[in-house]
Amino acid sequence: MPNLFGRNYSKRELLDLVGDISQVAHTRKTATTEGIERGADLIEVFDASGLCFSVLPGRALDIASAHYKGISLCFRSNTGDVGPSFYEAQGYGWLRGFFGGLTTTCGLTFTGHPEVDPEVENEPLGLHGRLAFLPAKNVAVENGWEGEEYITRIRGQMREALVFGTNLELRREIVTVLGEKRLRIHDRIENLGVDPSPLMFVYHTNPGFPLLDGGSRVLIHSTLTTEWLADAEVGPEVYSTVQRPQETPGDAVFVHRPLADGEGNVHVGLINDALATGMYWKYPLAEMPLLNQWQHFHRGTYVMGIEPGNASMLGRAWNRKHGYLQQIQPGEVREFHLEIGVLDGAAEIAGFEKYFPPA
Repeated sequence: MPNLFGRNYSKRELLDLVGDISQVAHTRKTATTEGIERGADLIEVFDASGLCFSVLPGRALDIASAHYKGISLCFRSNTGDVGPSFYEAQGYGWLRGFFGGLTTTCGLTFTGHPEVDPEVENEPLGLHGRLAFLPAKNVAVENGWEGEEYITRIRGQMREALVFGTNLELRREIVTVLGEKRLRIHDRIENLGVDPSPLMFVYHTNPGFPLLDGGSRVLIHSTLTTEWLADAEVGPEVYSTVQRPQETPGDAVFVHRPLADGEGNVHVGLINDALATGMYWKYPLAEMPLLNQWQHFHRGTYVMGIEPGNASMLGRAWNRKHGYLQQIQPGEVREFHLEIGVLDGAAEIAGFEKYFPPA
């Protein structure tokens, strides 16, 4: 039953109040035709709960922008929604099409800074892999009532393939329910090839201003956290408070081994107490045992990455050394689930904080 404007509505009550359901929920497919956004295309999702976002079929059905009641939930870079034909695979060329967004998915066979893996391809691997630039096919948008819930589903398929090599297929579904301040992503990866393949899969989510601001709090319950340069253990005092934009550019990356709740789910939060608003991430620990956190608090590119995955963002060598480099066998299927939602008001924030007991 949709909860809108402070009350619950039955299907019949809501239909009595609108000429068409698009007054309170709709999706719209459009084409991007100008400049380097050609081919990215666009699916716009509107929900009267206040949650609105855009999906790019030409870019792996990633979520390029998202807002809640006019508040941006993510960082947007200066590249715009670059179309897939403009992908530069070499070195750091990936950054020429990094729009930021709510999700930029990394993989399928590699994530990390450019490197050569002599044990597999023995050739240069570009930043964060190819997935984020793969266009989806068989894209479908479905809207409709399921009982007393009005549900939007966006589906599509991507494939990373190489003759004589990789043949991995990703089937993605994004689901929202009218009146809920959350979206859910379900990804299903199958190895259609005849050989095992490395599987490195990370959701590069990118919260930005205004949720990300000086003094915003990052809530992560971790059994162990290490920083990226010396692999040294660090505590929450290093990564849990957001800084204001800095004059000098610099990055920090932390790899968390998060702790799950009694149902096996990890919870992560970003809270802006001044706005009484936050965002949360929820996902099964068994599917994604690592949480990467990227901090880039430089003025003009003021962004943080909350990046759950089955691998770290530190490349093949780090993941192999620490026992996190996974293989997907021929015919094997792996599934990943991620929920991203909004916390609106002090009461919802306090309710979420139950997942983070005092030390």
